[in-house]
Amino acid sequence: MHRLLRAVSCAFLLCPSPLLLASTVFRCEDANGHVTFTLQGCPTEQAQQLQNADNPTPGNDKPVPLAKTAKGARSSKTSKKAKASELVVVGEQQDGCGNRVTGSARRAAMIQKEVRAGMTRADVESTLGKPDKISSQNGQMRYQYRDNEGRSRQVSFDENGCVRGKR
Repeated sequence: MHRLLRAVSCAFLLCPSPLLLASTVFRCEDANGHVTFTLQGCPTEQAQQLQNADNPTPGNDKPVPLAKTAKGARSSKTSKKAKASELVVVGEQQDGCGNRVTGSARRAAMIQKEVRAGMTRADVESTLGKPDKISSQNGQMRYQYRDNEGRSRQVSFDENGCVRGKR
């Protein structure tokens, strides 16, 4: 019994607790003082600092007071300043095709079973399924699809695996 208790306590100590999980992110500041946070690291021209990102579960620590609101109406100077700020996208995923078809346009094309220039092979296979025939010539791949009525459809890819536009 004593040996079993010791084994269970050792196993408990070796398993990481989900409460201890946190992430480290990069805090990037450019020459103009704009600050961005990313998991991928900062560009060489920006100052980089490591920042611990810890999100404790509610009820495990001291209460955090809510932000105090300014009394009175917002001044027009404050609202102009808020409008002047711009959105910075950090760590955008590259699809290898120049991100020519992204977001809602990609989803709409897939739902309507359309193939658009700039889609990847994975996008085409997700839209139309596995091709009936694959051919390759000069580093360029071609998928051929045939439906139940005997009609055929061809999709051509460039050397990067992106759907080529019509000439």
